[in-house]
Amino acid sequence: MAQSNWKVGLPLALITVFMWAALPIALKGLLEHISPETATWYRFAGAALLAGLYYGRARQLKLKALFSRGLLLFTLLAVAGLLLNYLTYASGLNYITPGAAQIVIQLAPLLLLISSVLWLDERFSPRQWCGVALVVMGLLLFFNQRLAELGSGVDSDYMLGLGLILIAAVSWAVYGFFQKKILSRATPQDLLVLIYIAGTLCFLPMADPLDVAHLGWLDWLLLAFLTANTLIAYGAFSKALAHWEASSVSATLSLVPVITLLFSTLVSSIWPNYIAVEPLNWISWSGAAAVVLGSALAAIRSGRRAKDPLTPDEKIAN
Repeated sequence: MAQSNWKVGLPLALITVFMWAALPIALKGLLEHISPETATWYRFAGAALLAGLYYGRARQLKLKALFSRGLLLFTLLAVAGLLLNYLTYASGLNYITPGAAQIVIQLAPLLLLISSVLWLDERFSPRQWCGVALVVMGLLLFFNQRLAELGSGVDSDYMLGLGLILIAAVSWAVYGFFQKKILSRATPQDLLVLIYIAGTLCFLPMADPLDVAHLGWLDWLLLAFLTANTLIAYGAFSKALAHWEASSVSATLSLVPVITLLFSTLVSSIWPNYIAVEPLNWISWSGAAAVVLGSALAAIRSGRRAKDPLTPDEKIAN
């Protein structure tokens, strides 16, 4: 492992935090003007073009290995998992706030960790189990003002949104699980470029690419930001891991949901009609803090494994 340099690693990790925290806010604003399917198609098409040009020019792509007999089924499941994740996350944002979406999506890496324990024989320390318990408790605290209406089914749209984000978390865990099985014989960029291409083809029949013709300049900026978000975030994330301990990077990225809540509050105070914000009291903020702490405890491995480099599949790919 390269020598640790937090002066380089921390700024790179914070860039990733900013990109992932701002993503649902930008997407929520854009969904006021185009459909989730159209937004998702543009994200995949743009990423496929940029990543394909970059890795193709560097001759770093070896997609053939992903279609070998031993990897084909894993590849199909990983691709299907991430495509479903992108679509259900964008669709869920139609019904709930960006802050709530980021809190619920924190279940994704936890589900991946638990599935790795159950089916990949990875060890899970007592501290990590405490982290899982903290996340569950934090979710209940965060939604304390909505528990009554959710239990009675009064706000069916909000429940639909939560359900879609939960599906997004589960489908991302499916993607992450099978990517772990693929990485011994293929690289992450190979799988991601294949997913971008597959997403471009699969979502085209559901999208309306010409629907962007009526967008204003701000909406075009949001669309460009969303297209570049994944590539920039993962590039900064990978470089952060090259300069800083993986456990420190993981702890920093656990701040994403709280930063999203702060961004949402700031944006709504400046532009009240841009996005709705989650109603928050001190119990909700305590729940958000518990989710952040629990995510950090669950992600950081103890002993030697805490120093092992993480792969991008151990963090959310939205």
